[in-house]
Amino acid sequence: MESSPDVRVERLSRYLFSAPSWSKSLGILVVLGLLIDGASLRTGSELFFFGTLGFTVPALAAFLLTGPLVEISGKLMYRNRSALLALSCTVFGVIISFSPIIFIDQTLLPILYALALGLIFGLRLLVLVAVADYRISRMLLPASPQSLCGVVMGAHFFGLSFVPYALLLQVLFGLGFVFLIWLIERPLKRAFQISGLNFLNTFIAHLTDGSKSMEDFFREIGDEVYVPEVSFFFRRTGARDVIFTVPNVHPGPMGEVGGGNLPRGLHDAFEEEVLVAHGCATHDFNLVSESEIDKIVRAVRASRDDVRYSGMASRSCRVSVGTVHVLCQRFGDSLLMVSTRSPEITEDVDFSIGMVIMAEGRRYFAHTGFVDAHNCMAQMGTAVLPATRTATEYHYAAKRGIEVCRVAPFEPLRVGVAHIRVPYSREQGFGSLGIQALVTEVDGQRTAYVLIDGNNIASGIRERILEPVLELVDEAEVMTTDTHTVNTISGKNPVGYAVPVEEFLPYVLEAVTGAIDDLTPARAGASTACCERIVVFGSQRVSQLASTVNAMLAFIAPLSLTILLLAFLLSIFAYIAFQ
Repeated sequence: MESSPDVRVERLSRYLFSAPSWSKSLGILVVLGLLIDGASLRTGSELFFFGTLGFTVPALAAFLLTGPLVEISGKLMYRNRSALLALSCTVFGVIISFSPIIFIDQTLLPILYALALGLIFGLRLLVLVAVADYRISRMLLPASPQSLCGVVMGAHFFGLSFVPYALLLQVLFGLGFVFLIWLIERPLKRAFQISGLNFLNTFIAHLTDGSKSMEDFFREIGDEVYVPEVSFFFRRTGARDVIFTVPNVHPGPMGEVGGGNLPRGLHDAFEEEVLVAHGCATHDFNLVSESEIDKIVRAVRASRDDVRYSGMASRSCRVSVGTVHVLCQRFGDSLLMVSTRSPEITEDVDFSIGMVIMAEGRRYFAHTGFVDAHNCMAQMGTAVLPATRTATEYHYAAKRGIEVCRVAPFEPLRVGVAHIRVPYSREQGFGSLGIQALVTEVDGQRTAYVLIDGNNIASGIRERILEPVLELVDEAEVMTTDTHTVNTISGKNPVGYAVPVEEFLPYVLEAVTGAIDDLTPARAGASTACCERIVVFGSQRVSQLASTVNAMLAFIAPLSLTILLLAFLLSIFAYIAFQ
């Protein structure tokens, strides 16, 4: 399960980091130059201040000029990144210039220094097209200050004959890295007609500035789908009405991009208190743009016109088959089912499984809403796919719940709702909606539907939440919206992972207590909205992207080494030609 392509790509997030303060990088640069100067004096070298003039000064020039030169193309290069890039290239330059071979023949220092400058230019070009602007022609100038300044310093130390050789090596290394960039771009270009480095640019812009330009890429590879959305409407006299809706699209892929904040978008679009549960959908059904949420809102609003309301409902019941447990309750002519596999890992349920269950429900009910509670995570897993044992358990458990609710007696319905904002951030696993609770009362039985705006719940936390909640009500389930605003890179940030359950449990109990106090006679009705032409990632698109990226990662390292060796060999031939 952990070796799936998308999981392997998710693991790459551990290599992402924030650049340190530019002052720290510059401080290290100055110290490094002085250390080289000190070592030169101790060895009696005639190259006075080679460390400062040959390495520190070119790096400082690059730090000062890179940002303004990048801005010419309309992009941004922050000072922290610019300083870190200059420092990193300087370290590579020092390693090559003072490689062990120099102890054998010190006359090779000009050649090694020229090689270092060529490598510095190539590395800077590669990094800048990755983090600033994927267009190579626009990054040639920003990539050159450090190496060109180094050429000037090299002419000071080694004479004017150093200049043409050093410039030739920069051309050779530059061409080598341009070829490497072309090879890196090739797989995604052929498979999806998109630029991989441009995508990386926009991804970094999203992490840094919250940019949503990634949505343009998603729309290019996206497909139009037609998905049903079941919504339960509760009308209450003298109290705020409530909507419990189950969208069958996925609230991803990350942050505010695409449908990452789908729950908040649907919640804020209606005057009623809206609970947005997680339906049956995997990452293939991620919305490509936040604007797609408007299509869903319009469809749900249009579906309200034909809703038939009833003041009667059944008591809730829980059925189980294998690892799947389903909490069921009938409202008028419609059925709500909330599923979980806790304490087994609960991951996304494929769209087709939900459609089969909804079709089963239509035998007896006008509308059937099936919720994936998404409430147990221990590690990154894969979705529940059709025809698997787990999918069959979902199907049979739902069928059993349908049969039980079909003959369940009707009693008057009371409904209460509460919405509690929590003092926790997205980084701590909580979305902006906080905690919502819907409590129903039928024939003296109270059932609490607790909805946390988060992406899954850490394993074992659901049970620790339910224990005190079930002291307040007779039956309950804890769900998450699966919002991906709590994830900017990794999909692993479940509720209870960063904030201990003891800290946020009082807010859950406050929500349930508030909903109980808010219990009011209600009439319930449901509708199934047909959300048309919703543009999502597309079937298996995430897996295809992940497989392509993994294939790229497999050959980049050996390919880079090969190109570097070729550049070094050409450098040797160039040196011989200049003799």
